[in-house]
Amino acid sequence: MIRGHLGVLVAVAILIAGYADQPVINTGEPPAPPATGSANATPSTPPSNAHLVNAYDYVGHAGETTGYYFTTPSGKWRCAILAHTKAGCQASSSWRSGLGITGEPDSVPDAAGQDATPNAIVVDREGDPQFVALEQPDFWLDPGPGNALQFNRILAAAGFRCNVQESGVSCQSEATGKGFTFSAEGFTPQYTDVPASAP
Repeated sequence: MIRGHLGVLVAVAILIAGYADQPVINTGEPPAPPATGSANATPSTPPSNAHLVNAYDYVGHAGETTGYYFTTPSGKWRCAILAHTKAGCQASSSWRSGLGITGEPDSVPDAAGQDATPNAIVVDREGDPQFVALEQPDFWLDPGPGNALQFNRILAAAGFRCNVQESGVSCQSEATGKGFTFSAEGFTPQYTDVPASAP
């Protein structure tokens, strides 16, 4: 029995020596089981890239901040991806005004911790989507507005992706997969992808 195992080991050693300079294609070991738990969970379907636009058509600078600015086809919302930081939208009527989204909170804490009317919807690189009270027009290009992002087109840049569909505006952090979808009729804390079959 031991002699049989030694013979197999010698044969394997000779085989390995003969192929030492060749790349290993298959080790013969079963693949590791997938990680479990929500911390390591990834979306079962990756976001579609079927309708990407050229991000350079939307790039702009506000002071030292580089962003990818767009408006919705209706002109109701001004939105932006701020490079590797956040993506979000504000009303086109005035960046200081409330959003007028059904179901939005009456107030949120501002930078000083005081109650304020939300004037933007945002998803950070690592955080959850949320309504916020900004003290400046983060998502407005000045001079602007930014180019319109047409229906069923995807703007993907600097760690985020956004799109506009008949159902509303949607943005997502590609680092976490967290995002939002909103229109005047409501808000969902989830990114809505453009179907690959969309026109």
